[in-house]
Amino acid sequence: MGSYITTYTHRHFDPTDPDPELILIEDIAHALSMLCRGNGHVSSFWSVGEHCICCAKEAAGRGLSKKVILACLLHDASECYMSDVPRPLKQNMKDYKQQESSLLDVIYRKFLGEALTEEEEKQIKAIDDDLLWYDLEMLLGEKQDREKPELHIRLDYKVRPFDMVEREYLDFFRELSSELENKV
Repeated sequence: MGSYITTYTHRHFDPTDPDPELILIEDIAHALSMLCRGNGHVSSFWSVGEHCICCAKEAAGRGLSKKVILACLLHDASECYMSDVPRPLKQNMKDYKQQESSLLDVIYRKFLGEALTEEEEKQIKAIDDDLLWYDLEMLLGEKQDREKPELHIRLDYKVRPFDMVEREYLDFFRELSSELENKV
């Protein structure tokens, strides 16, 4: 066994030494649709893929750039190769955070053509945090200390089949990618 994972599309991918040629949107969409938010500690299944779709839709609702909308869709893509680690634990895992950041940078460069600016990263983080507020309230019934954030989308936590989420993720990605390419 080498130091790689075998992806859904049967690629041998080393997340610690990522080859951009082996990063496929089909692997990302498939894996994220099957990964559960909150490390599975939720009242019903809610996939990371579904969360990313909602983040992208919220970015669109806020009138952000196509690049940021696509980055929102991809913001957790590293988790399809590294899994999700809950925030309290991740904050104490310097090496993991560095690997995750490096891999995400490779993913952004592959699909966006460049890294994100600090401002774009802040926009994505704000959306991610706002949706986390709703996840904690709706999926755990956990009252939040901060004020309820205003969203531009309507969240529906209805559980959908994996393949439906995967298909929507891929369709959204292709639409955004096409719009970005036509803009250049």
